[in-house]
Amino acid sequence: MRTAVPGLGSPYSLAQLLPAVYQDDDFTLRLTAGWDEVIAPVISTLDCLDAYLDPWLTPPDFLRWLADRMGTQLDENWPEWRQRAATAHAVSGHRTRGTVDGVRERIALATGGTVELVDSGGVFTSAAPETPIPTGLPPVTLIRVMVPAGREVDPAALEEVIREFLPAHVPYRSEVVTK
Repeated sequence: MRTAVPGLGSPYSLAQLLPAVYQDDDFTLRLTAGWDEVIAPVISTLDCLDAYLDPWLTPPDFLRWLADRMGTQLDENWPEWRQRAATAHAVSGHRTRGTVDGVRERIALATGGTVELVDSGGVFTSAAPETPIPTGLPPVTLIRVMVPAGREVDPAALEEVIREFLPAHVPYRSEVVTK
């Protein structure tokens, strides 16, 4: 929440907007100076509104609110740059949600690694009716996350991200590989 900022002056003093007769009154000048101090953060926020709505420029304490408005969840354990990237990716991520590219991008963003999706190709067609479905095909998608040596990936967090972004009907198996 934006509150009073010590030392922040208002670029638009209320005393200057008053008629000249009130600008000579000491009490009125002190009263409007108090209002100026209260209004200064509001004016500053409105003047910088475009920066508040840009995930790369918004203040760190405002980032979680912005991400929530964009419809994405942030992990508080992520570094700030990753939280900003997830927020910036939110709109395009909604467009590609559930697609191979969308799943790959979001898992890569969450883990900081390279993601490989290997699908079993579980689609079968036949020109002849009542053709039996072939057996032996593994009905699973393999999600392989390759991370640099020294970087840890929390398995529970990875599973949570996969469940959030992979379509619910797709069975999967995940593995983390250190490069």
